[in-house]
Amino acid sequence: MIKSMTGYGRAQQIIDGRDILVEIRSVNHRYFEFSSRVPRAYGYLDEKLKSFLQGKVNRGKVEIAVTINIIEGKDALIKVNKSIAKGYIDALREVNEELQLRDDLSLSNLLRFPDTFNIQKNVDDEEEIWNAVSEVASEALEKFISMREAEGQRLKKDVLTRSGYILENVAKVEKLSPETVENYRNRLYQKLKEVLESTDIDTQRILTEAAIFADKIAVDEETVRLRSHVSQLEGLFDSDEAIGRKLDFIVQEMNREVNTIGSKCQDVNITKIVVEMKSEIEKIREQIQNIE
Repeated sequence: MIKSMTGYGRAQQIIDGRDILVEIRSVNHRYFEFSSRVPRAYGYLDEKLKSFLQGKVNRGKVEIAVTINIIEGKDALIKVNKSIAKGYIDALREVNEELQLRDDLSLSNLLRFPDTFNIQKNVDDEEEIWNAVSEVASEALEKFISMREAEGQRLKKDVLTRSGYILENVAKVEKLSPETVENYRNRLYQKLKEVLESTDIDTQRILTEAAIFADKIAVDEETVRLRSHVSQLEGLFDSDEAIGRKLDFIVQEMNREVNTIGSKCQDVNITKIVVEMKSEIEKIREQIQNIE
């Protein structure tokens, strides 16, 4: 399916105590260009994300942003140093016996004593984190591709409408071109008649001059090739492959043929049609710049 190079996809899930957000966005670019924004502690995800996207996105400047927030209590492990805690308790009770103090020792008192509790940060399991991130990234990618496909269909419809209009104008040129030769022959006959002031005109000479003129302004080959290029352009939209570069080449060839028609024809009506076709080709060129 035809895809635009512009797209956006977003997904967010809580997996294994981690709140993971993945956003994928892209804009036009001649080739595939990847960049990522991931938390510094998860820098190893960069290459994995690039490999994840390659093959699924062929062209475009693509950026993927990942945010990972640890839900409270998941990133740290609190351990009790029992030997130190016991030492504090024994020491306090010994002082209590000697000084005859009231024994109000409670668990909360232990929090005031240093080194009783140790906080250890959990070591990340890279494979576990990647599996979670890739799950969220897959959902974001699905939305991203869906948006690119929808935009691609809009571009396809617009380009095909314009290509159809070009074919209509080609038909007009094919109709007007012989009329241009006939008009030239008639003008040549009248001019020679005025110059010679006689009706005894060399008809063969007029026919020869008209034939030479017709050969100079003949655009049959150009219109045939232009029709062929339009047919190729329309046919590419049925492909499942990336077609952006091929479309660009075909549009260049279409423009070349129209320019040649414009340089050959000396009829004002054909010139107007050529201007219309060039305008439509330029609009097609602008649209296909966004097709993958």
